[in-house]
Amino acid sequence: MLSQATWLPATDVRGHLRRAAGLTQAQVATAVGVGRVQVARWEAGYAEPKGDRRRAYGRLLRALAQQHPDAVTPASGEP
Repeated sequence: MLSQATWLPATDVRGHLRRAAGLTQAQVATAVGVGRVQVARWEAGYAEPKGDRRRAYGRLLRALAQQHPDAVTPASGEP
């Protein structure tokens, strides 16, 4: 239950934040302690991180959102 309390942006914003920071999925995966495919699944909405991974991913995304606020609300017309 506590893991669900950790904030995560919408799945469509996660990749925008990562790309705005110039990070690859592999770099995010290394930072969070998972494989690249897992980050791809989180960004696509096929899976959600749980427990310690969710907290680590949430901290990373919060930091990226502060550094790149425009990536949190992608401009209309972006794919």
